[in-house]
Amino acid sequence: MTTAEIIAEKPISVYDLKEELEKIKKRDKELNFRSSRTEEYLNQVATQKKASEMYEKLVKLNIPRLKENQIKKIIDIMPKTVNDLKVVLQSYTVSINSESMKKIVDAINQFE
Repeated sequence: MTTAEIIAEKPISVYDLKEELEKIKKRDKELNFRSSRTEEYLNQVATQKKASEMYEKLVKLNIPRLKENQIKKIIDIMPKTVNDLKVVLQSYTVSINSESMKKIVDAINQFE
């Protein structure tokens, strides 16, 4: 059995994963069991078509201390209110002021 070697770690959103699975499906013509189950799940969950535009918009906000993995998680969850955003960011050791949180929520709500 071969051992997997991690070359680099990069956070991706469920929308990015859905695109990657589509590329693999084109290349291999068929997905294995786990990949096909993942694809089924993503088809139910990942319905946002403009995730890359949303990512660019959140990056352009230039919010201090907000990292790429946190932005990807915000895109995955798509919080509708500032309180929802607070819940999403509780798992990270980051403090973002209320004004910045309001900007994030307003940016996300534009994509509905």
